[in-house]
Amino acid sequence: MTDRFDIVVAGAGHNSLVAAAYLSKAGYRCLVLEGRSILGGNVITEELTLPGFRHDSCGTAHVILQDSPMMRNDELGLAGYGLEYIHPEIVCHAPFLDGSWLTQYHDIKRTVEQFAKFSKKDADAYRRMYAEYDAIKPLFDAASYTPIGFGKPINDRLNEHPDGKKWLRRQARSAWEIIRDNFEDDHSRCFMLWMAFQTVTPPEWPMTGRNAYSLAWGRQRWSWCIPKGGSGALTEILVRLIEDHGGVALTNKMVQGLIVENGKCVGVECADGSSYRAGKAVLSTIHIKHLIDMAPREAWAEDFVDGVETWQGGPTLFVQHYATSVPMTFKGDGGDITPIACAMLSEPTRALRMGYDFARGVANVDEPVLLAVSPTIGDPTQAPPGHHTIKIIGMQPYDLKEGPQHWDDIKHQVADANLNWLRKFSPNLTDDKILARVVESPLDLERRNPHNWHGSCHGGAQNAAQAAALRPAPGWAQHRMPIAGLYQTGSTTHPGGSISGGPGRNAAAVMLKDFGGSLDQLVASQKANAPAKAAALAK
Repeated sequence: MTDRFDIVVAGAGHNSLVAAAYLSKAGYRCLVLEGRSILGGNVITEELTLPGFRHDSCGTAHVILQDSPMMRNDELGLAGYGLEYIHPEIVCHAPFLDGSWLTQYHDIKRTVEQFAKFSKKDADAYRRMYAEYDAIKPLFDAASYTPIGFGKPINDRLNEHPDGKKWLRRQARSAWEIIRDNFEDDHSRCFMLWMAFQTVTPPEWPMTGRNAYSLAWGRQRWSWCIPKGGSGALTEILVRLIEDHGGVALTNKMVQGLIVENGKCVGVECADGSSYRAGKAVLSTIHIKHLIDMAPREAWAEDFVDGVETWQGGPTLFVQHYATSVPMTFKGDGGDITPIACAMLSEPTRALRMGYDFARGVANVDEPVLLAVSPTIGDPTQAPPGHHTIKIIGMQPYDLKEGPQHWDDIKHQVADANLNWLRKFSPNLTDDKILARVVESPLDLERRNPHNWHGSCHGGAQNAAQAAALRPAPGWAQHRMPIAGLYQTGSTTHPGGSISGGPGRNAAAVMLKDFGGSLDQLVASQKANAPAKAAALAK
């Protein structure tokens, strides 16, 4: 390819596409290189099982993304590209072994009534915690969607807030402690603990206290929010935006090396022998465990190397996809219900045993902790008429004591156990209703996408040692890498995993500043030009 590009982007995950979209809007021509045959990283929708059944290969819910400035203020104009979100009234349904259930509804009054079935105190606690987090959330959002060093860190922001000192303690505690202390009934505790784990961070870890509030808040505010057409609708639209601004996106272009000349990264080399040069910078979303091997060790700062060598993958997922002729169906208020998401946690302390299983390297199928999600309940267009896709997500360790390769021997046994556990609550999912399935162990997740290093779909553990200014390495959290001209985005960077767009937007802000502009200026100019663009489209 002889075309010249300002920015070469290594990897097409949603964060690198977000960053490239902002840079494209600012007038920089971007080339996006993706090693797989499909663009989007972990935010894609594809036919995994049978023709016509469109599955979200990894991420499904776009809840956290809704609070990003990119979406809240439509900074990229994605609504004009047809991005549309669905907010089901039934958010999540939690069935219990005693035959009872707790259903989270988009209407908070209905959700509070569900808690009240078990405890008036717990109902009051849920409403109070929602209000408390609602009042403080803008501070956490500001910290997440601001590059490290560009604004005040979260503790400084909290110190300036009337209730901030309470939150200094709350965020430092574990989600387990907060939920245990605020809720008295085990049904309530199960629901809240399961919800607190939805960013794949064990609730007993220190510095997870915010998760006791934020995950339930987000789903209460936005429901189990999904894009119409599948999770990949977001990344497909981002690619179109980049191309509309002169950019190019190529698949089957696995980046395997960085071109470094005179101490500066000026391009990349691909596994097929091709190479591409950047006029201004290279932006990487390659996992740091792989990135560091793409240039000589002496090119990296010593403290960065140490940060990468001590990086931990953290908890990992086990995923199975089904094409079915019926929806998953549960007992609920007023009769059978078909929720988009089902939460399965048998009793509160089962949430604590997950961390122990990871430490032991044991695949535990004893009352597995599961999320079952069926996007076709909210968006029937993702499957043939009357049919559905179902995804069951469990938490299992990548590092089995027999070695990760042992997953190839046992993954179907684990998948059968997970399905049978779901059937305890949705007995209509009999064998004759299941048309096809695909099973992915943590090892398979790594094979499918190299960014899922050691099976982690969130870039790595989101613990106290790998958060905020320590992500991806102490001293290197501003998206600028030790090699000049090289920038890093993706879930290994602040604010971390999940579909938030935060790492992408933050990386774009840093790059635009280094190029002599600013993200704020870009957003302001886009807003100023919006009426003229709308008028032109209307003609």
